[in-house]
Amino acid sequence: MTSPKAAMTAEHIARFTIAVGCAVLGLKTAAWWVTGSVALYSDALESIVNVAASLVALIALRIAARPADANHPYGHDKAEFFAATIEGVLIVLAALSIFDHAWDAWLNPRAFEAPLLGLALNAVATGMNGAWALVLLRAGRRLRSPTLNADGMHLMSDVITSVGVAAGVAAAVISGYVILDPIVAGLTGVYVCWAGVSMVSRSAAGLMDAAPDAAIVSHIRQIVAEAATGAIEVHDLRTRQAGRISFLDFHLVVPGAMTVSESHRICDRIEDALRTEMGHLIVTIHVEPEEKAKHRGIPVL
Repeated sequence: MTSPKAAMTAEHIARFTIAVGCAVLGLKTAAWWVTGSVALYSDALESIVNVAASLVALIALRIAARPADANHPYGHDKAEFFAATIEGVLIVLAALSIFDHAWDAWLNPRAFEAPLLGLALNAVATGMNGAWALVLLRAGRRLRSPTLNADGMHLMSDVITSVGVAAGVAAAVISGYVILDPIVAGLTGVYVCWAGVSMVSRSAAGLMDAAPDAAIVSHIRQIVAEAATGAIEVHDLRTRQAGRISFLDFHLVVPGAMTVSESHRICDRIEDALRTEMGHLIVTIHVEPEEKAKHRGIPVL
């Protein structure tokens, strides 16, 4: 379960994300308004998605912070995966709107108005997004929050597309080829769509109880092997991720003559070693006598 302090910090960050998103949206909308550029429109539209997604993220963090109850004995942390999935779907919908406007601009190209002012406003908004994206990514790693990570990755993708959009609009202004505007918008839409589909895919993996990264699983196996002195082997080790929390269960084979107290001390030692190295971990150990050994699990070092 998420600690109250961590949850409070995550919510605080989510509130700031909404405020930053609103400020960026205002600047990018102004940039589109003064220029009439469909490429800058595509950039502004993604900022609308950012604000909507941040609101979803805040709601999800509040749900995830709720303590375990009778209906949810493992807590509510998976709410963050739902939020990240919704955010991904919103990004894909934004991409479809971008394609629609890019096609219209391709059929009916229009000259820019006040391009320098529009590009300046867009640059300020991009700088704000980039700085806050770094804050979110650091906080997401520190708090093990899929929601903050998704928000940070989304904003960073927004920064990349904003730079590309600005470069395309600048090239169109300098060269006089206004047809570059819908081309840049279309390319932006492709990138935005890819980012949304990727986010949905990662969130779906979490909802389907996917295991952590292979490197993390390997590290877990090493810790267990080193801490299980006195046991014979460990087998049927399984892991899954649910928001910030990782779940681990395995069978611990001990000598048949070992007492319950002795085997329990081994279990305590393993759990302490795992939690020292890896916070936010819930461990379940099933103790078995030596005749249950499978000789294909983790040998005890």
